[in-house]
Amino acid sequence: MAWYPNAKKMELQPESDAQPAIRPTQVIFHSIAAPWTPERTYEYWRDSTTLESHFGVGFDGRIAQYIGTETRADSNMYANRRSDGSGAVSVETASNMDATDTWTPEQVNTLIKLGVWMHERHGVPLRICRWASDPGFGVHRMFSDWSDGGTECPGDARAAQFRSEVFPGIVKAAGGKAPDPVPTGYQPFPGEGFFKDEPDSPIITAMGRRLVAEGCGAYEYGPGDQWTDADRESFRLWQKKLGDAPQHRDGWPGPRQWAALKVPRVS
Repeated sequence: MAWYPNAKKMELQPESDAQPAIRPTQVIFHSIAAPWTPERTYEYWRDSTTLESHFGVGFDGRIAQYIGTETRADSNMYANRRSDGSGAVSVETASNMDATDTWTPEQVNTLIKLGVWMHERHGVPLRICRWASDPGFGVHRMFSDWSDGGTECPGDARAAQFRSEVFPGIVKAAGGKAPDPVPTGYQPFPGEGFFKDEPDSPIITAMGRRLVAEGCGAYEYGPGDQWTDADRESFRLWQKKLGDAPQHRDGWPGPRQWAALKVPRVS
């Protein structure tokens, strides 16, 4: 078991000894929808539920750890432990009762420091998870496999703050550089508006061929250059295959989903 040296150790038993080992490859940030201290969060996991997280962070930035990071904790649904032994580390954070507030500066600072430690201690890559099992960092709402049928956790404000402040802060503090979301040789994301303009482009054919190769084709005659409803339905199937939450399965490509598809670059 690994314990973060900057956290107050409040070990949950019997879970800490009884639950299976994981190889941590992801960090998932949550809001607990309550203005709780790390101590109150510990009491809740201990006394009121069969679920638990690895960490709890209060408004003042204080952090406690309840389960070692190489042991399963149960607040991430199917990300807890996969067939290959990998799993996600969960970080609960104090919030208002509706989980509509932003993280405080003190919380942001703590999340960044924890993220750096997870990168250095466990090799969690400096990238935002591209699909449900992809190693990296994320927030609970990103994939339905991380929740029971979809969730808004940690709320709109914190989901945006994760991308604008927390994750870039982790990358910067770790001395790294966020990787290009589209590796060399693949087609860059053309923008969300590109698809809604019903383009006639070889990019659409290249996309469609990749969707068919991934078993997500909904074409009657095969993909072509003209964007059609069949392209949108095929991309919706791809979003479902990635494990995206229902609200992110609308068939309109987004940058993360596009990067995961690896569409060959069109010359």
